[in-house]
Amino acid sequence: MFAENQILMQLRRSLFWDTDYEKLDWEKNDRFIVERVLQMGTEEDFREIVAYYGKARRREIIKQIRYLDKKPMHFASVYFDIPLNEMRCYILRQSGTLHWDY
Repeated sequence: MFAENQILMQLRRSLFWDTDYEKLDWEKNDRFIVERVLQMGTEEDFREIVAYYGKARRREIIKQIRYLDKKPMHFASVYFDIPLNEMRCYILRQSGTLHWDY
């Protein structure tokens, strides 16, 4: 529990502005935390996520994220070697209609 809190304290609180930061659970809220870091995190935040979650678990978490902007989606695909067609955010983006694609 101590190591978990220590790692959590190294992430910027501003990433979780709409959540009670003290109640975040790294195990239960893993997808939410990884999504926030990919979308809005710094390089240091990203390194904390990489260090905390194992390679196989990171891949599974990222595959299940429902939405990522284009840049973080493609970055995650390349960095973690996940084909786009295995990522839920990519599949949902392809099946929906976007009015502005920028």
